[in-house]
Amino acid sequence: MSRTEILSRIKELAVVPIVRTPTAETAVAAVEAVLAGGIECVEITFTVQNALKAIESVANRYGDRVLLGAGTVLDPETARACMLAGAQFIVTPSLNVRTVEMARRYSKPIFPGGLTPTEVLTGWEAGADGIKVFPCSAVGGAKYIKALKAPFPQIELIPTGGVNLDTIGDFLKAGCAAVGVGSELIDAKTVLAGDYATITARARRFREAVSAARQLAEVEARA
Repeated sequence: MSRTEILSRIKELAVVPIVRTPTAETAVAAVEAVLAGGIECVEITFTVQNALKAIESVANRYGDRVLLGAGTVLDPETARACMLAGAQFIVTPSLNVRTVEMARRYSKPIFPGGLTPTEVLTGWEAGADGIKVFPCSAVGGAKYIKALKAPFPQIELIPTGGVNLDTIGDFLKAGCAAVGVGSELIDAKTVLAGDYATITARARRFREAVSAARQLAEVEARA
C-alpha cells in the first residue's frame, strides 16, 4: 500500500489497537484476537520483548490483511529495523525529526508524538503524516483535540490516553483521524490469563462504537 492508502485505511478503521505485551508470542496472540474482532490494524510497541520478532511474525502470517505498525520507536535506526521487519507505519511517543526523515525515506507513514501546539506543528512541518497526541487524557481529552483542530484543521490527530468505549465517540466528533487504544482493549491481566476471547469481544465493541458515532454524526449533520 502507498502512504496515502495506509492513512486512508487507518482513518476508515478509526481504531489503532496498541499491543504492549510481555513477549513476542503474547503480542502475536493479541494481534490474532484483535483481527478476529474485526479491527485490521495494530501497533506493536517496541517495549515488547523481541518486538522485531513479533513484527516479523505478524507480517509473515497476515501480510496485507493487517495494517501493521511499530510503536514506541525512539530513533531512526529502530524505525528502519521495524520497517525492514514488515512494519507499514511508525508511531513515536515524542518528536524526533530524524526518525520522521527515515520514515519518509522509506515512504512509510509516521505519527510522532506531540502535545503542545508547537510540537504538533513542528512534527507536521517535519513531514509527519499525522500527530499522536500523547498523553491526551492529561490535558483534557476530546476537548483538547477540538481546541487543537481549530488552528490546525489540516493536521491529522490520533490521540492516545483516555480513549475507551465511553469517550471514543467524543474523540471522533472532535475531529480525530483515529484513536490509539491501549489497555482498554489489550490489558496485561487479560493477556496473562490467556483470555484472548475477551480481547476479541472488546475489539468488536470498539468497532460498534465507531459505527454508532458515525451514524450519530450523520443524523446531526442532516438536522
